[in-house]
Amino acid sequence: MALLKVKFNQKKRVKLAQGLWLMNWFSVFAGILVFSMGLFLKIELRKRSEVMDNSESHFVPNSLILMGILSCAFNGFAGKICYDSLDPAKFIKWKPLLKPYLALCFLFNILLFLVALICFLMRGSLDSTLAQGLKNGMKFYRDTDTPGRCFMKKTIDMLQIEFKCCGNNGFKDWFEIQWISNRYLDFSSKEVKDRIKSNVDGRYLVDGVPFSCCNPSSPRPCIQYQVTNNSAHYSYDYQTEELNLWRRGCREALLHYYSSMMSSMGAVVLLVWLFEMSVMVGLRLLHTSLESITNPEDPECESEGWILENSLKDTFKSALENLKKIGKFNQVEADGEGAGEEGGKTPAITTVS
Repeated sequence: MALLKVKFNQKKRVKLAQGLWLMNWFSVFAGILVFSMGLFLKIELRKRSEVMDNSESHFVPNSLILMGILSCAFNGFAGKICYDSLDPAKFIKWKPLLKPYLALCFLFNILLFLVALICFLMRGSLDSTLAQGLKNGMKFYRDTDTPGRCFMKKTIDMLQIEFKCCGNNGFKDWFEIQWISNRYLDFSSKEVKDRIKSNVDGRYLVDGVPFSCCNPSSPRPCIQYQVTNNSAHYSYDYQTEELNLWRRGCREALLHYYSSMMSSMGAVVLLVWLFEMSVMVGLRLLHTSLESITNPEDPECESEGWILENSLKDTFKSALENLKKIGKFNQVEADGEGAGEEGGKTPAITTVS
């Protein structure tokens, strides 16, 4: 028994073709939207590529861009088919292409659904990319005279100001790296010498942070040096002065920004996927209703359209049987080749004189 069998007359077929033509052009605009979202996300990721460890984070925007282009191409082509379906004479030339086209549409919709899921599941990969990228970026903060790294200070400072964050996981991350360039250190000073000697790696470490970590909403002037030394500042306790420095790490801030953006895009892609699925189902009904016309010379006659020619159970069984036949055929071919090779061998004959 066919799945979702529907009876059509000429009027219903025309209405279905016209409705699908309109839906396909809406799908083209949806494809442009998906393409635009991918392009926007790619630009946003490129803006902060210096604080990202690898290019894996660009998989999502690249996938969205590809799906957007394919959506425009598939739906533009389907719109042409639906328009020509209004005339049975024009539809004949598309008839051999419809089954392969519907198979491609099915694969496209599977890919579109997977891309939507990836938008929701990329948080873990993005987290590790940002964690390592920010860690490396902070190490290069002081290298303002090194080619290729001279803009890292500006990048980190602008990032901390824009996202109201400090460090990788928090402001204490700055205590573990030398973020002040040797160019601005007075090596004749006893304090500088002592700090460098006290460190195994010979780095100048301080309990201070860059100015961009300061919260402008704080009621007191920013304390960015001797942050953990309560006695160095009047009426100060660094554990309770929550308004003086940004407490949130930049990894958390960026992760929240990008993951919320990708989740929103994933929801939009899911809606586009549902729309694409409805278009594919409608196109399948149109295809089968036109194919099942008993008298092509009488376009006004009734016909039947369906999604699957058999039930889901029967279709699944048929697909399994076909796969088994293909497997047996390959096995027979392999056995035949092996037997041929064995038959072609000439046994060695030993003559005893």
